[in-house]
Amino acid sequence: MCGILGTFGYKVNRNEFEEALLKIKHRGPDDAGIWQDERCSLGHRRLSILDLSEVGRQPMFSRDERYAIVFNGEIYNYIELRDELKKIGYLFKTRTDTEVALYSYLEWGEKALDRFNGMWALAIYDTLQKSLFLARDRMGVKPLFLAKVDGGFVFSSEMKAIMPLLREKTINYNLLTDKNRTYNYEASEECLVKEIGRLKAGHYAIINQDGIRTVRWWKTTEHLIDVPQNYEEQVEYFRELFKDACKIRMRSDVALGTALSGGLDSSATICTMSQICKDKREGDTDYNSDCQHAFIATFPGTALDESEYASKVTDYLGINYTEIAIDPLKGLKTMEQDLYTFEEVYSTSPIPMLQLYRGMKEHGVTVSLDGHGADELFCGYFSDIPYALLDVGLNSNEIYDILDTYYSNIGESAEKEKCIKKYIDFLIRHCAKKVLHVPTWDRLIDKECRRDFYQMGHLERTLYNSTHTTILPTLMRNYDHYSMASGVEIRMPFLDYRIVEFAFSIPWQAKLQGGYTKRIVRDALKDWIPNEVVWRRSKIGFNTPMIEWARGPWKEWLLDTMSSSDFINSDAVDAKSLKDKMLTVINSTGYSEKLSELSGFAWIELNQYLWKKYFFDSPHCKTIV
Repeated sequence: MCGILGTFGYKVNRNEFEEALLKIKHRGPDDAGIWQDERCSLGHRRLSILDLSEVGRQPMFSRDERYAIVFNGEIYNYIELRDELKKIGYLFKTRTDTEVALYSYLEWGEKALDRFNGMWALAIYDTLQKSLFLARDRMGVKPLFLAKVDGGFVFSSEMKAIMPLLREKTINYNLLTDKNRTYNYEASEECLVKEIGRLKAGHYAIINQDGIRTVRWWKTTEHLIDVPQNYEEQVEYFRELFKDACKIRMRSDVALGTALSGGLDSSATICTMSQICKDKREGDTDYNSDCQHAFIATFPGTALDESEYASKVTDYLGINYTEIAIDPLKGLKTMEQDLYTFEEVYSTSPIPMLQLYRGMKEHGVTVSLDGHGADELFCGYFSDIPYALLDVGLNSNEIYDILDTYYSNIGESAEKEKCIKKYIDFLIRHCAKKVLHVPTWDRLIDKECRRDFYQMGHLERTLYNSTHTTILPTLMRNYDHYSMASGVEIRMPFLDYRIVEFAFSIPWQAKLQGGYTKRIVRDALKDWIPNEVVWRRSKIGFNTPMIEWARGPWKEWLLDTMSSSDFINSDAVDAKSLKDKMLTVINSTGYSEKLSELSGFAWIELNQYLWKKYFFDSPHCKTIV
């Protein structure tokens, strides 16, 4: 896991290139490397996880020195691929997955990507043909930004390394000031800076003297699989799949940990890791058993504190945990640097997440296996449940089961005798306007996926959209920034491509039944997780307790910020409207969903102003060429 920077067809001197590369030092604090010729520059910041020796340094070259690679990410099945390549005749001088990725490309070309199980953004330069190959993983876990400069190209893991190399920089105000697009741009090529784009998830690009050619190499709907028809067999299939997804992500030469919330997903991850260690066979060295390090973010005195449930998991496993108390006043002191590092706009402050992974690093953990992705794949959001009603026809038992699941999860009762009335009510209020309005879906879904998309059921469409277009791409981007700000790598077992294929191949009834969301996950892993967590219905997102902080520790800072002339005259925000919203939150009492929503909108708008001030106008982003 690292940070990469490169140029092609654009000459930049070494000192300027090195200065730009330093902008992403946090992604790779362990080492750095730069290589240049007359056509290409490659830079790398290394976070040492596999083969910690100097031979793992990048840029890395093939034995004949024709090809050079810079690589960000992990190929989890690199051991199996290396064995296959050895049989073909390749010789290896490192134990890294980077060298495996390079020789896989030399052997199979772009088809090597189909063999990779992992997350990556990579660049391979052919010094003879003077061509550059860029590629990004299926789900887009690892970022790759791209910009045209002086007839050439610049690419990097973060925008901040590209900014100093741009001749011109323009704010994309249509994106920045539209809070409705907060979850709707990460899966596109569009960025907050107009001159910067991104290579989209599941795409590769070839750049040479003729320009750039971009190809989509992965589409989930083209890789659906045959699954067992029997639900019990589906449960067993998923259990083994998830166990293997965790096991190959435990391959590391450094200690592993987990950001444990006490919810089902992170608990499933750490408990499965524990089970793998219990099942370890003699001579099994494929993974690191130094993995039971739990980190719990706490928000004392707020509704977001889940430490009670998280401690149930660690007690069940018989392990200790490290509590990271999120400090709002400390967050104010680091706000400018943190927002510059985060470099995006989102619906909640990044402070708690940045403090969590910073705490992990301080306690000696460099790799965290976390539970991201399960909600989007297996219907974990309560708001998605009603869409299943459009897929059941007039099956009264299934209608009741869906309604019972929905109401059970919001703490109410679904009365069977009122089932049909509630069914009709849901169709009108929750589904019809959003799901049946075709232009809405057409705007959100990638054109290449629309035909396959419309063959899905309505709930599957919703989950597919969340997984590939809106919620999950945004969360993956955020957590990449949260963790890499402190040089911590997040691995996500639920996003193993085999699990994604499985999730969209099983019927919706495997995800939603008997009063529970994510039912197949619960049934598959219930023997490894404490009952209080497996059958827990309440759900608390990992967010900033904005209402409590605005009323208390952040109140003075917010009032001072909104009274400043810089804020009042900013073109990035409607200052009066935002101040009215924030004052409503500050002066409020109690708690309500409406107030929570208002505080979220208020932060997004404030974030627009802070993004321009702390990122776009930052002296760190000034042009150096």
